[in-house]
Amino acid sequence: MAKLKVTLKRSLIGRPETQKRTVYSLGLNKTNSQAELPDNPAIRGQLFKVKHLITVEEV
Repeated sequence: MAKLKVTLKRSLIGRPETQKRTVYSLGLNKTNSQAELPDNPAIRGQLFKVKHLITVEEV
């Protein structure tokens, strides 16, 4: 199964609580933190919700 490398590029200051919780559930804490996640529909849905805050690369 493919993996996705996700990087938090924008700050969470002033963002709605739902976006903050989504980013934390993806394993991202601080700006420029990275996580490798499996590529499945559940993760894709979370990434779509915060797509303006992150960058995604296929590994």
